[in-house]
Amino acid sequence: MNTYTNVKDLGDLHQAVQEALQVKQDRFAYKSLGENKTLLMVFFNSSLRTRLSTQKAGMNLGMNTMVLDVNQGAWKLETERGVVMDGDKSEHLLEAIPVMGSYCDVIGVRSFAGLHDKAFDYEETILNQFIRYSGKPVFSMESATAHPLQAFADLITIEEHKRTARPKVVLTWAPHPRALPQAVPNSFADFMNEADVDFVITHPKGYELDERFVRGARVEYDQMKALEGADFVYAKNWSAYRDPHYGQILSTDRSWTVSKRHMDVTNNACFMHCLPVRRNMIVTDEVIESPRSLVIPEAANREISAEVVLKRILEEAK
Repeated sequence: MNTYTNVKDLGDLHQAVQEALQVKQDRFAYKSLGENKTLLMVFFNSSLRTRLSTQKAGMNLGMNTMVLDVNQGAWKLETERGVVMDGDKSEHLLEAIPVMGSYCDVIGVRSFAGLHDKAFDYEETILNQFIRYSGKPVFSMESATAHPLQAFADLITIEEHKRTARPKVVLTWAPHPRALPQAVPNSFADFMNEADVDFVITHPKGYELDERFVRGARVEYDQMKALEGADFVYAKNWSAYRDPHYGQILSTDRSWTVSKRHMDVTNNACFMHCLPVRRNMIVTDEVIESPRSLVIPEAANREISAEVVLKRILEEAK
């Protein structure tokens, strides 16, 4: 594996999950793989779980790790070609990327959607520049349209906690005071559509996701109906995808906040969220603090998903 940006990069998904569970049993079994190798993590946006879990995964594999926060520790970077650089941006990404590549063996990139230019976001302009110009293996630590490390960790968590062979998994939109990208729900749908689950997406009308990620998933606009009999409830906000409302908030309907009322119609479902979470907007205190909440085990599995991805990249490079 030379790049990691979506579920297809993992190949056989069942095999990938089994590999993750095996890695989790002994996180240091492959420490020699990363000996004298350097991982560079480049952050254009804030991070807690992604930074810590990915750095820990690299350390588990024996790698040296470097972190670059572009907004605090580097020159301001221009990202578009053809721009006259007479403003506050001192360096172009097209020079910065190969320089970064000269100092490391693997690059992780975190760059959110701007939510102003749909084409720029959905063409994955920044991530693809790293893939094209760095000369090194590149993996996504959340891009404009996807968060495959999170979705892989979500699938590992579901595999560990499922009580039936083919559980019902519901992705539900929930309200939020700010416009958020579609990356997490996109990747969650991407993974669930390839996994052996009964997958349903529920959201208010106007919040339809890109069909490339939704594919054959069932979409239900009645949230309570969608939640009936669910084994896992994954709550997440996202802004509108479809034009002319791309990146906009269309609703803040608090009736979509996941509460005990919602969980009572499920099959004693586990609650999931990628974190950070706005309590009593996305989910009530009662639900997120319940014994069926998996938000902490889910976050812990971010270390495992990152380690499997890095392990495969290092194995490919040997």
